[in-house]
Amino acid sequence: MRDTDRGRRRLLGPLLTVLTVTALAAAFLAGARLSAAPTSGGTSTTDPTRAAFTADLEAAGSCEDLLAHYVDRGLGLVTAWGWSPYAPVELQYLRDRVGPAAAAEGDASASRSTTKAPGTDRQVSSETGTNVQEAGVDEPDTVKTDGEVLVRLRGNDLLVHRLADRDPADDGGDGAGPLGGSVPAAGSLRLTGLEAPEILLVGDTVVAVGADATAPRDDAGTRTGTRVVTVDIADPAAPEVVDEVGYDAATLSLRQHGTTIRLVLSTGLPDLGFVQPVRVGGQRRALEHNRRLVEESTLEDWLPSSTVADGEAEQLLDCADVALTPDDLGLDTVAVVGFDAATPEEVDAIGLTGSTPIAYESDDHLYLAATPGGDPWAIASRAAFTDPVVGGTTYLFDFVLDGTAATHVASGEVEGAIADRWAMDEAGDVLRVAVGPTAETGDFNAVVTFERQGADLVEVGRLDRLGVGEDLKAVRWSDDLAIVVTFRRVDPLYAVDLTDDAAPTLIGTLKIPGFSSYLHPLGSMRMVGLGEGPTGRGGWGARMGLFDVTDLTAPRQLDVHSYGAGATALATADPRAFTWVPEHRTVLTVVERWGRTRLGLLSVTRIVEGHLQQSSVRVEYGEDVAQVRTVPLGDGRVVLVTGEQVRYLDLG
Repeated sequence: MRDTDRGRRRLLGPLLTVLTVTALAAAFLAGARLSAAPTSGGTSTTDPTRAAFTADLEAAGSCEDLLAHYVDRGLGLVTAWGWSPYAPVELQYLRDRVGPAAAAEGDASASRSTTKAPGTDRQVSSETGTNVQEAGVDEPDTVKTDGEVLVRLRGNDLLVHRLADRDPADDGGDGAGPLGGSVPAAGSLRLTGLEAPEILLVGDTVVAVGADATAPRDDAGTRTGTRVVTVDIADPAAPEVVDEVGYDAATLSLRQHGTTIRLVLSTGLPDLGFVQPVRVGGQRRALEHNRRLVEESTLEDWLPSSTVADGEAEQLLDCADVALTPDDLGLDTVAVVGFDAATPEEVDAIGLTGSTPIAYESDDHLYLAATPGGDPWAIASRAAFTDPVVGGTTYLFDFVLDGTAATHVASGEVEGAIADRWAMDEAGDVLRVAVGPTAETGDFNAVVTFERQGADLVEVGRLDRLGVGEDLKAVRWSDDLAIVVTFRRVDPLYAVDLTDDAAPTLIGTLKIPGFSSYLHPLGSMRMVGLGEGPTGRGGWGARMGLFDVTDLTAPRQLDVHSYGAGATALATADPRAFTWVPEHRTVLTVVERWGRTRLGLLSVTRIVEGHLQQSSVRVEYGEDVAQVRTVPLGDGRVVLVTGEQVRYLDLG
């Protein structure tokens, strides 16, 4: 990390992201290696090794031009209270009301064939056992496996288990439910300097990524640094740290494509040591002082740095590798960093000066969505006190992925707000998005399709008026189908035919009480939804629904199971707490209940002739409930990971 006590501010990044409901920004430039980074004072000393932007994004012509861009934008944002337009008491009110920011991816000249009827596809876990959004794109978790070795995090301890080392004498302690023999840890390693780490698995290499525990916190309480620790587990009994790289930027997205790891990092607004008014009438002096600090800022304040092992901090981005985004996007410095798991210190890094909290990755593209922020005074006050939908048009940026490199190839716009990465999908070089209402739309949701035509993402199809006056709760995509769930008083489930990209068509609707927040197709005939609804006893709580999607013109709910009032299915917020085991036609998910203590239940639900046969077993308590995972090994075997143990599950 850079040797400085200055932190990073994200009031106009993550805070405005929360206040404006949707997402921001994006674009990129030429690849660079850490060893080729220039000093912050002059023009670039190296030529870009490739053109990493081919559409409408412009690179900084020089380091002077880049700094001038930051200063000009910063002068338009700084106030007498720093980056915030509020006095401290007003700002605290906003934090209490809104909460911290959430953290969290060739031209198509013809539509896909319209001869095939739409249908749902079976969704399975990744090769490392994680329930992911996109096949072929792995996501970080606290547990990973290759079928022979399982690695997991217990706080900051990395534990390595040989799955063959099963203890048959351990029948699950109290003999409850399907719990079988335990698997002891063969080796362990303490990961220092990391906060809330998660891991990826590449062969005998574990890549652990978390917040830098030594970095300062921003105004939302988020650590402003990221640390990447690479561990060799070739000998499971003696895991060993082999590389360590730090960045003074927070992680927005982390994905794995084969041996390639890709980070999207947000640097945030620099802490320049702003003052605040100390007495009535002192605003003018404070503003003048703060503006002078912005004018005197350097590129070191704005651009992220990286540190390899115990070496010196180096500027991560060459000035010529940073794209200048439009002024109506939130100000930030975002970096897309790609590296091979075997050489994490050798990176392809490109950057931009706009905020990008949403990233969706397909197997060969990265898409970023950005809704313009506008005037921070007006946005923050309106969002905090009247809760409107702010902003109207979402900007879309498309990047082709090639190994560790990302190249910007197209941009576009869509009227409406994109809520998160699950509202985006790509199939056959066509981008599909589900959008909610904004000032530029009616009070309804929509599904919109885009094709690349030259350097443009061109809207080719749109279906409006889905859930008029209702909130978008869930979206699940198949190659030629979107299942969309909205909610206000009942749960309308919409089936949208996408076989013709130019004409998305509503083909079926189902309305039931409650709503589903997570949808998981089990194949072409059945789908499971997890969400909330009436319990049948006058209360409201978590529930699972089984849907018949054989005939999408008339989808039906076949069965529903309520977990009782006050229960929460963790997969509605974190899909990694869900596992579908097709060999046993069994759904495994974690449900929590609150009483005098926090209780975690493993829900085991068999799909039998259109019915849900449900049983549950207590598996964890307290904070460890969120870490419970069920990990399929790819051959019908499943292991249960809790805070204390790894156990096989006997699913019969």
